[in-house]
Amino acid sequence: MFQEKQVARRKSTGAAEDLMEAVALLPWWAGVVLAVVSFALLHGWASQPLPQGITTKDVANVATAGFLHAAAYVGQWVVPLICLAGAAASAIKRRQRSNLLQTVQEAKSASALDDMTWKQFEMLVGEGFRQQGYSVQETGGGGGDGGIDLVLRRGRETFFVQCKQWRATRVGVAVAREVYGVMAAKGADGAFIVTSGRFTDDAVAFAEGRNIKLVNGEELRRLIRAGRRSEVPEASSMPSKAATTPACPACGSAMVKRVARRGSAAGHPFWGCSTYPACKGTTVV
Repeated sequence: MFQEKQVARRKSTGAAEDLMEAVALLPWWAGVVLAVVSFALLHGWASQPLPQGITTKDVANVATAGFLHAAAYVGQWVVPLICLAGAAASAIKRRQRSNLLQTVQEAKSASALDDMTWKQFEMLVGEGFRQQGYSVQETGGGGGDGGIDLVLRRGRETFFVQCKQWRATRVGVAVAREVYGVMAAKGADGAFIVTSGRFTDDAVAFAEGRNIKLVNGEELRRLIRAGRRSEVPEASSMPSKAATTPACPACGSAMVKRVARRGSAAGHPFWGCSTYPACKGTTVV
């Protein structure tokens, strides 16, 4: 599944396809506006008379102007058509997201999430956050952005979302660490990791105390069915970026809150080094 996702996303496309895909990420009406504006600009350029060369010095300038004039003449029709195609794709995606949302809302079992493709799952998650009042940007993930699939914005705050449609395997702490690193590097206010399944105990422990919200399959279905903002933390209720965890007294790395499983302290929380077992530094909560 992961390799299939990577190959699909990295498949090279031409400039026209790239432009159409970029426009498709926008609301459909924005694509229509771009089509009108691009036609007006390129048509105005194509309508300008070509300069007339008088001396040999003007030959290069006239040739360049002639090339640009020809490009504008062709582009005045091609670019708007590409923008309109992108607008149509955006409208189709919007309809698909609404259908996915309705499918999950009406489903009586968890199989509705498991039967989706990874792309449909991302679309569904994005639509769920739109219900909560976020503006949603689909990034395509899987590249140099650290695998971030969605960027959420509300007011002045920005949140990253990574989607994991893992049916058989629970999402582990490595994913949480990756998202946390990207979030810190790019200065996001918080992050969500959304899966159709569940998270490991280590992932839950790592996210605790940090501005990361883990959303498992059950919580996602509840969020989609409810369609209320109360189901997802408001921006003000997410932990602050300034929130910190103690540094390991042994190596200085960030620490993770864990619960002792054996010994006299069994059942009690403690801070353990995030690099364990390389470092076994601990401290009390």
